[in-house]
Amino acid sequence: MILLDGKKTSADIKAEIALEVAELKKQDKKTPHLAAVIVGNDGASLTYVNAKVKACERVGFESSLIRLSEETTEEELLNEIAILNIDKDIDGFIVQLPLPDHIDEQKILMAIDPDKDVDGFHPMNVGKLALNLPTFISATPFGILELLERYNIETSGKNVVVIGRSHIVGSPMSILLAQKRKIGNATVTLTHSRTQNLSEITKKADIIIAALGIPEFLKGEMVKDNVVIVDVGITRVADSSKKNGFRLVGDVAFNEVSEKASHITPVPGGVGPMTIAMLLKNTLLACERRNS
Repeated sequence: MILLDGKKTSADIKAEIALEVAELKKQDKKTPHLAAVIVGNDGASLTYVNAKVKACERVGFESSLIRLSEETTEEELLNEIAILNIDKDIDGFIVQLPLPDHIDEQKILMAIDPDKDVDGFHPMNVGKLALNLPTFISATPFGILELLERYNIETSGKNVVVIGRSHIVGSPMSILLAQKRKIGNATVTLTHSRTQNLSEITKKADIIIAALGIPEFLKGEMVKDNVVIVDVGITRVADSSKKNGFRLVGDVAFNEVSEKASHITPVPGGVGPMTIAMLLKNTLLACERRNS
């Protein structure tokens, strides 16, 4: 069994990006600039955004963090987005989700300039992804593709099962892996909460992408030998043996499934680190497009 090490792979990608940025600076070209907008004081969101800012610093990007209060109105947030859309120094920006309940997330995502939408959530970019046109692939699916490619996982002609149909991971993942591309050409089954006889489907899978948000859902008896497992989930589970009182687990019962798998992502340290790396890659791409 081989661990698909997202921590090491993401570090490799960041090192590659840092070299590209250094070359841009040497040629007196524009340095990529990523901005992040966060509304409110959600602890997990703050941690994630701060990690993005630090990652920017490590690869030589410029970065801006715009913190807005929980009471920020939808109109005020839309005004902030309008300013970022026309700021020529900003190559790409993200609005950290979730947003407070009084703000319509879809309305906010629609307001972002698709050419600066490095999260890849704007409907125009989602549509381009579906048509296999050049676009920003949202960071988590992009990271999974990169992880599979760098570990030389063959996907062409393989039976892939995606568990979960979210707009952020499951749905785009099913589209990407079915497309005619290097990491693609697979026969993909998209499963979800209404899927019947799920175990019968997963037992036939050569590759499983688990992205449903239920801790340790995928059990050993649900997979065949030599399956490739990509575990997107991450959940805090109470554990009195730990100093902080919890442990992090994925959507896969790791100890059971890893005994059968040929390759598997750990949690933490698998898909998670890849997400920030691919956000940086999208920002570099945005900068190159805007300045070509």
